[in-house]
Amino acid sequence: MSVTMDDSIKRWTAKRKTALVIEIIQGKTTVAEASRSFELSPAEIEGWVEDAKRGMENSLRANPLDIREQYEKQLKDLQEAYGEAMLELRARKKFQALMDALDHLSSAASSRAFSLRASRCP
Repeated sequence: MSVTMDDSIKRWTAKRKTALVIEIIQGKTTVAEASRSFELSPAEIEGWVEDAKRGMENSLRANPLDIREQYEKQLKDLQEAYGEAMLELRARKKFQALMDALDHLSSAASSRAFSLRASRCP
């Protein structure tokens, strides 16, 4: 691996990440080799590679998206996902409350039936 970095890097700056990603893209190293050498998870390095690809794709578009627009779109998508998750959570809680109420009614009804039978016995 020809990345001229200490193997004991404490903080991965954008410049260091870029150097590593370029080496991976150029085939000078692999994600697995970099993962072992720098004690990083393969998923983290793959995330950097994906981020770099998205950045390159955006910069090569006819009308590159403004960084702010990208973040606003991402924020909107995350807010929508959060809203959907909250709706599902509320629905699950209501459903559980109904199930608990039915269980309570069912156990109360069986208790009454038992006490009625017990009171009829001599």
